[in-house]
Amino acid sequence: MKLNTPVHKNESLEGTVMDLTYQGMGVVKVDNFPVFIPNALPGEEISYGVTKVTKNFAFGRVVDWKKKSEDRVEVKNQQFTQTGIAPLQHLAYPAQLKFKQHQISELLQKTHLDIEVLPTLGMEKPYHYRNKAQVPARMIHGKVETGFYKRGSHQLVPIEDFFIQDPKIDAAIIVVRDLLRKFHIEPYNEETNKGVIKTVMVRRGYYSHEMMIVLVTKTKKLPMVQELIDGMTSQLPEVVSIVQNVNSAKTNVLLGDKNFTIYGKPTIDDQLMGINFTISPNSFYQVNPQQTEKLYQRAIEQAELTGNETVIDAYCGIGTISLAVAQHAAEVYGVEIVEDAVEDAKHNAKRNKIANAHFVVGKAEEQMAKWQEDGLEPDVIMVDPPRKGLAPEFIEAAAEMQPKKVVYVSCNPATLVRDIELFATQGYTVKQPIQPVDQFPQTTHIESITVLSR
Repeated sequence: MKLNTPVHKNESLEGTVMDLTYQGMGVVKVDNFPVFIPNALPGEEISYGVTKVTKNFAFGRVVDWKKKSEDRVEVKNQQFTQTGIAPLQHLAYPAQLKFKQHQISELLQKTHLDIEVLPTLGMEKPYHYRNKAQVPARMIHGKVETGFYKRGSHQLVPIEDFFIQDPKIDAAIIVVRDLLRKFHIEPYNEETNKGVIKTVMVRRGYYSHEMMIVLVTKTKKLPMVQELIDGMTSQLPEVVSIVQNVNSAKTNVLLGDKNFTIYGKPTIDDQLMGINFTISPNSFYQVNPQQTEKLYQRAIEQAELTGNETVIDAYCGIGTISLAVAQHAAEVYGVEIVEDAVEDAKHNAKRNKIANAHFVVGKAEEQMAKWQEDGLEPDVIMVDPPRKGLAPEFIEAAAEMQPKKVVYVSCNPATLVRDIELFATQGYTVKQPIQPVDQFPQTTHIESITVLSR
């Protein structure tokens, strides 16, 4: 079917980049028809080729720059853009922080919400920050390679330096890859659904420097297991835990249900805001500990806790926010749907001798109703939901408990703005500026803190 569009595939055009999308792509318009172009910045004059056309928009790639943006910096490695590891690497860091602030402001303006957005809290060194890596292993030209998939494909791009990961983690992945090569251990093949090693996951404590290596295998049998252990432990002195995770399902889900500790302990330890946490292969633990401390510190400050409040932490995970808040509140109640996470949270509370934090397994909105029936009256409700934001039932349940404040930690400005509007129907408004925090430098992800008051 021939599309009636002002641009066509393989066409060569010229234009000025007008804007940057939330995915970090430059936007050029031809008769009001948008063309999205990676590695293009607002104000740049470019010649570009059209690579794909749909009914409502097209994609292109830069062929040449007639005029470059002052905010452009040297690209570290083209592969970081190709794979989506660092889609903003061509944008100077101060401009990245402005881009994130602007994304939230723009969404608020579109919905006619007059709320100030503060400058984004950034990092001193906005790279090498990730304390966890999940890297697929595949056979390429007869050789085991580790790397990352090309955007929108299952084509592995071999990478050794991931730029945004802790360099010690990158080094550990190379050690594992070389051992797999040395002992001829076959990586997984998606097409034939055969092979042994699917993914190599590495976690490293930012403060503790304890390292965990997880080998995700398709098969229960892991060949040359002792040789692998000896190779890893002799070359990586920080390794205190090696786990085999069996995931035989043909799925995009990374980890299977079964973990077998094949060396050392089943978990590693680290600290966050001076609190000790036990982290297992499946634990959800913030990947940028330096910025997480800033994020939580700011959320606690904005909640204006005096030490006498009752706080509910919905979506509490392994208790990271709850336990940080417990030191500034009378009682904290955490709810989380993942059973293992709640066990971890209870364990972490006990370990740190925190007696005023209580955790239950359940769906946040259902648990809120139960707590309300039990007469629990929170002063503050804290939420840190997944990207899809809050369910309308949750917002109703939260409002019915009539807390003075709801502190909303968001990882998706679009669902945040939608939820602010829903809270408004329940009598909650935003009276202080929104604070963005850059948890994921070089990427388009945006975290922020919003306080809603009754």
